[in-house]
Amino acid sequence: MSIGTHTIQVQNKPDFEKFLQSNDIVVALVYASWCPFCIRFLPIFQKLAGDDQRFIMFEDNQEIMADQYDINVVPSVIFFTNGVIVNRLDGFLGVGITQQQLADFITSCNL
Repeated sequence: MSIGTHTIQVQNKPDFEKFLQSNDIVVALVYASWCPFCIRFLPIFQKLAGDDQRFIMFEDNQEIMADQYDINVVPSVIFFTNGVIVNRLDGFLGVGITQQQLADFITSCNL
């Protein structure tokens, strides 16, 4: 796990699971480096996350999270409470996620 100036970047699935277990509230971005919509969305996610340590990013180029968390499209933003998925915002094929969609999602999660 690495902490940058803003958002925590989780490097592997065990670190992701550990972060979920040790934090009551987690907002996780699952993305892929090969996805142009993800690349465009990363600065938006980082900007809205700010320094909030409940926001994490997981680069999933091998789609190892897909089955466990039902991820069919990247980017996907998943809101966890006590390790359980409470809400999610999945990208739209050929579009991704907009800043307004993420802002509305964060508001709906009462963050």
